[in-house]
Amino acid sequence: MELREFNNVVHPRPDYPSPDVSQHSLRLRTAAAPAQESSGVQFDWASPPPEDAEDSSEARNLRELPLHMSLKRAVRQVQQMRVPVVSSSWNIKHSQTFRRFCEVAKTILSYFVLWKRGIQRIGGHFGGGVQSYFLFLRFLVILNFLSSLLIAAFVLIPSIVFRSLNFNSTSNITIVNITGLETCMQYDPKPDALMVFFTYFLDLVSGTGFMEYSYLFYGYYNNTMIESNGFSYNIPLAYLLTAAFYFLFCFVCIIIRMGGTARVVVETGAGAAGGYCMLVFTGWDHGLQGDRAIKLKQNNVRYRLQVDLEEERLKKKAASLTLGQTVSLYALRIFLNLIVSTLVGATFFGIAKATQFSQSMKTTGFTGLLLQYLPSMVITASNFVVPLLCDKIALLEKYSPSTTVILALLRAVFLRLVSLGVLLYTLWEQITCKGEIGSDDCKLCGYYYNQYKCWETRVGQEMYKLTLFDFLITIATLILVEFPRRIVVDHCSCKLSKLVGRQEFLVAPNVLALVYSQTVVWTGALFCPLLPLINTVKFIIFYYCKKITLFQNCQPATRNFRSTTSNFFFLLVLLFGWMLASVVLLYSVAKIHPSYGCGPFRLDPTMWDVVPQAVKLLNTTSRAFLFYIGSQKCSIPLFIFSCILLCYVSALTSVHGKSVALLKSQCALEQRDKQFLIRQIEELNATMQKAEHEPQLLNTETEPFQHTAATQWNQHNNYAFDPDEDPRPY
Repeated sequence: MELREFNNVVHPRPDYPSPDVSQHSLRLRTAAAPAQESSGVQFDWASPPPEDAEDSSEARNLRELPLHMSLKRAVRQVQQMRVPVVSSSWNIKHSQTFRRFCEVAKTILSYFVLWKRGIQRIGGHFGGGVQSYFLFLRFLVILNFLSSLLIAAFVLIPSIVFRSLNFNSTSNITIVNITGLETCMQYDPKPDALMVFFTYFLDLVSGTGFMEYSYLFYGYYNNTMIESNGFSYNIPLAYLLTAAFYFLFCFVCIIIRMGGTARVVVETGAGAAGGYCMLVFTGWDHGLQGDRAIKLKQNNVRYRLQVDLEEERLKKKAASLTLGQTVSLYALRIFLNLIVSTLVGATFFGIAKATQFSQSMKTTGFTGLLLQYLPSMVITASNFVVPLLCDKIALLEKYSPSTTVILALLRAVFLRLVSLGVLLYTLWEQITCKGEIGSDDCKLCGYYYNQYKCWETRVGQEMYKLTLFDFLITIATLILVEFPRRIVVDHCSCKLSKLVGRQEFLVAPNVLALVYSQTVVWTGALFCPLLPLINTVKFIIFYYCKKITLFQNCQPATRNFRSTTSNFFFLLVLLFGWMLASVVLLYSVAKIHPSYGCGPFRLDPTMWDVVPQAVKLLNTTSRAFLFYIGSQKCSIPLFIFSCILLCYVSALTSVHGKSVALLKSQCALEQRDKQFLIRQIEELNATMQKAEHEPQLLNTETEPFQHTAATQWNQHNNYAFDPDEDPRPY
């Protein structure tokens, strides 16, 4: 009570009858506060104690205040309570310095972000959807580059150094009875010393000849352990563990990026309304400088608003459909999905037959090259034609733009990934004699040796040809289709050219092409270690080619889609591709017998056997520690702890979700309250203006009425407006 009285003394309110009544005001009276408080006692509650401020000229002496001792004692207690905050100014300064340092570091690092300005320009001209494609492409470039460094550091460079310096090496310690297996160990892919340029070119594009017996493929690496002056390096173990860590590294990178994207989806509510509000109130970058940057940002905001408004329009249209219209719409969608399923099934059958025919034929020259590329050509043609037909069918299904893009992505993902799976399954059938190892063709070596003397290299060659063919088709399409189309449209005034128009940059098929290329690389990384490096160069060239064709040949899309949820879906599709490649890796490592004549696992029953053999070479303590980690004593508590942690995270997620829902409902209520207050203030303002213009209100008899109208609002006292000034709505 004493502190409240002191506040009333130092801050008098002559216009208000009591402190309690002032709580009904709608806004604070800050404009007239200095004039009203000039005669009252002033004191800064945040000032330090008198003994700490003796050297300050602005400090007030507590003894000079005309207050009784109890209030002075209370003021001093408040000041002493704030001393720790003041005494921690050194920590505050250092935290601010560290924060500034982090901001400067982020600013400096932003200059080293790959393709930052180019991607911002793309987003300004063509919207966030097209920009999300190039952001996804940049992520894959960085991922492949780091993966290439990992493989080069632990597999490629050690193999080159050990082979060139002729270190003392010992063969793999596995003791295998090779009696009767001499035939299986015959493998000599070394080409002739002299060959014509045409043969050299065929070997380059098909991965055979001089390319087959090189560091590019699995068969060139040795199954040796290097030992020199107490240093040992197990090449087979390094090869296998590097592949495992490569997959684990890619998985962690995808999950981290998905987490960041999912956070944005949760913040925006995964809907148009949240994204619209976020864009309107926080979307503008006030640090932009120059007309060019401002124009790009305006274009970006306009395209995003266009997407959100179209989403809302289609939702309202779908909500207004009758029961009969809804039933007919769903019947149409079911029929169209049956047509799509038929097209996809026919594609899978054609890929399987093309692969079987290509592997069974042994023809050299240009005809042999065409036969080797036959599966790649069938897969590429089907991935181009079938999604195009599916996109035309999707237009008849009457989905929203985002739903249409996601549905097209799902169909294209299923087509591309399963087509790759069909190719791998067909190769597996021929390598393992359809899983019948006891058959005549596979009984001797454990695999079909007569056709696949080094089956790992053959699988790597198929993945290499798929990667190279995809690159050649993209460049050929750019040169032979996209540029001529733009020239014809710009320089021909016929109706057909105007009807066709410039092409639009379709995000869905382009993103699926990247996912397909990356899945091929993951699948062939074990059999072709340099494939991530090849894919890095390929994606870098893709960026510049796509950027050129985007600005030179494409026009902004007429139907945009929101990139907030689509970015998360792109990464989810990429995760599906990683899972497919992981299944191939695990099955190849654990089940299929390695080739006897090539590779670092040539004398092992399976690739995984090098791990137990390496564990046996460790000392007793390290071996006991690894056995303990793999035993039930460690796995069961770890599993229980993981379950508890998962339950905790799930409960925390549920609580946060409820909190977000509650905050959203509160925001909606506050929005309605503010709208109601604005309407009331507008009505009151209109009433006051009308009262001022009526001549009869100028008489002195109506002055009490004016005071009442100004100070009462819906039978409540209102001290927000002073009767001596014009009220203004806030």
